[in-house]
Amino acid sequence: MVIDLRSDTLTKPGPGMLDAMMSAEVGDDMFGEDPTVTALEKRAADMFGMEAALYCASGTMTNQIGIRLHTTLQDEVICHKYSHIYLYESGGLMSNSGVSVRLLEGEHGLIKAEDVKAAIQPDDIHAPVSRVVSLENTMNKGGGSCYDFEEIWAIRETCHEHGLALHLDGARLFNALVATGQKPKAYGEVFDTISICLSKGLGAPVGSLLLGGHDDIKRSKRIRKVMGGAWRQAGYIAAAGHYALDHNIERLVDDHERAKNIASVLTDLSYVEEVYPCETNILIFKLTDQYTNDAFLKKLADNNIHAFGFGPQLIRFVTHLDFTDDHMTKLISVLKTL
Repeated sequence: MVIDLRSDTLTKPGPGMLDAMMSAEVGDDMFGEDPTVTALEKRAADMFGMEAALYCASGTMTNQIGIRLHTTLQDEVICHKYSHIYLYESGGLMSNSGVSVRLLEGEHGLIKAEDVKAAIQPDDIHAPVSRVVSLENTMNKGGGSCYDFEEIWAIRETCHEHGLALHLDGARLFNALVATGQKPKAYGEVFDTISICLSKGLGAPVGSLLLGGHDDIKRSKRIRKVMGGAWRQAGYIAAAGHYALDHNIERLVDDHERAKNIASVLTDLSYVEEVYPCETNILIFKLTDQYTNDAFLKKLADNNIHAFGFGPQLIRFVTHLDFTDDHMTKLISVLKTL
């Protein structure tokens, strides 16, 4: 038995999803003629109460298109210092959009409206122009932490007051929706653009969507093209996205419960110094000096368990649809014997 908790990106399509993919009706999406892609874009836009959507290869692509859409050279993006768009997208903000970044602090990777307001640059030729605020929900480096919607509204009001766009990196937004009971259309009312990923907890093999207004999505198609992101018969994988939305949203609660059960076990282990609050399917914990990251990960690997080092003495587990109760029983047994 091999247990892989490095990421929820490791999920593989099951029989039902594969059947949907192989029976998809397809066309050339470059010409706007793939009906399965077009239907997925409309479905996602309608779900969030937004005007249009654009199907892309990855969440990094949708984030990068979203930021470029709202900025020009010498502008600035305001985000948390642990944001995926800053840490894990290969310098794309600078490479793709030529923008500066104002990095904010905040507990568990979440920022507040008052900090956004304080970070907005004055009208001064020595400073870049504050142009867009980017939030991440759930927050990966924060341990899958979720925003309170009242705080999102407060940030929206701050952006509106100062003429800033508001973008959401919603790579695991469905996890946040399931955990909090928040509604997709409420997000569509607040954000100018939203990136949602289908290939993490929802289990599709490929694909993310950028949601926004008609004019923004029309321009986004041009940006996607220059990034090499135009599709041909993409309906085969878009069908997996449809299946994921049909079958794999409500079951995210299972991933959350398993992560919380593991967290409760880790809390009592002598080699664990701290367990981050566990809200969704991401669990981060800090080791004591008994283990280094490498030594602990090797111990796990010796037992066919794979995890991810997330910083000095920090380990990340991510539960997902391919992580079963049998896997969890073995994992807990191994953790208690280390």
